[in-house]
Amino acid sequence: MTDDDQTRTELEAAAFRALMHHLLEKRPDVQNIDLMTMAGFCRNCLSRWYQEAANARGIEMDKAAAREIVYGMPYEDWVAAHQTPADADKQAAFADAFATNVGKPE
Repeated sequence: MTDDDQTRTELEAAAFRALMHHLLEKRPDVQNIDLMTMAGFCRNCLSRWYQEAANARGIEMDKAAAREIVYGMPYEDWVAAHQTPADADKQAAFADAFATNVGKPE
């Protein structure tokens, strides 16, 4: 582990870019509902964390802009191209995972 903050930041950024590449290019077939159920986060979480980090630094960013960064395209386009219907069991598992890991849906 490095004690150099700049190097650590660069390594963390590289790891984030690799994760985004993996989710966008190698595994766009992995559904957000499955990510949330299995890992406790999904692409929407990543976009929210990105938006929160920007806002905390005084950078104005709304949900749509953050999602476009994470999805590599407008969210609605990604949904149309990649999202598949989820059955009732998957929806229930998602609701439980969301409540546990994110909180109550708005």
